[in-house]
Amino acid sequence: MRTLDIGLAAHLAQGETTLATCWKLVRGDGVVLGFTDHDRTLRFGGTDFVPAHGLDGGEVPARLGAQVETSEVLGVLSADDITEDDILLGRYDGALVETWRVNWADVSQRVKLRSDTIGEITREDNVFRAELRSAQQGLNATRGRIYQGLCDAVVGDARCGVNLASPALRGFATVTGIVDDHRVVVAGLDGFAAGWFGFGRAEWTNGARSGLRDGVVTHRRGAEGDVLGLGVVVGAWVAVGDTLEVTAGCDRRFATCKSKFGNAVNFRGFPHIPGSDFVLRHPRNGDALDGRAVVK
Repeated sequence: MRTLDIGLAAHLAQGETTLATCWKLVRGDGVVLGFTDHDRTLRFGGTDFVPAHGLDGGEVPARLGAQVETSEVLGVLSADDITEDDILLGRYDGALVETWRVNWADVSQRVKLRSDTIGEITREDNVFRAELRSAQQGLNATRGRIYQGLCDAVVGDARCGVNLASPALRGFATVTGIVDDHRVVVAGLDGFAAGWFGFGRAEWTNGARSGLRDGVVTHRRGAEGDVLGLGVVVGAWVAVGDTLEVTAGCDRRFATCKSKFGNAVNFRGFPHIPGSDFVLRHPRNGDALDGRAVVK
């Protein structure tokens, strides 16, 4: 049961109220935006909540148990606030949204109604519609570890232990050409072997995608230079001269962890335990069936 501030409870108990709804939006890159359906700017908690351009909240169905509650906000795309380019670039994917009910005559009287994350965003006729998913959405995420031959850590994280800041594992590149929506030609990676940055990460340091991180699927070298294949569509948002920082990738195999990173001691898979394919295959002449390690 929600407990209301004494002042807000008294305000609600009287015949007339001066209430407004405020939304605080926190993007993954740390940008904080505040909006309100009131006609003037409200400020509390260190955030300015500006009058939104047609922003309106939908109904919020209440459900028992651990079901995910969803609602939505509807608003007009504005160059000053939420732009279509930022939505297309994914800057609002998974952003945190707090919904507040506030007495606009005295903003100290307020209550937080819910905290959600942004799910699907649709655009039509210069209007965006953002789905808000309740905290129960987190219960749908996979927890724990899965028995598999491949490593389940992310290269460079605490469980992996590899220092991606090492010059041997990090490079700086400049876009010199665009092959298609997913592939760009870059210069500056000549000191690394072809394929070194495959399955790695690229962080854009300027241009339209500045601050965004994309997965590198492939890294090959041709006559035109190094070609990076990215996991998302970037062709429309990248220009010649844009710069990026790339970090070495890992295909999560034990052999790669051992030879490329010298990090076999921190490998988080189970390469020495035979899988179902090994158990079900027929024995062959020359097979080592003496209990020795399957992977070395």
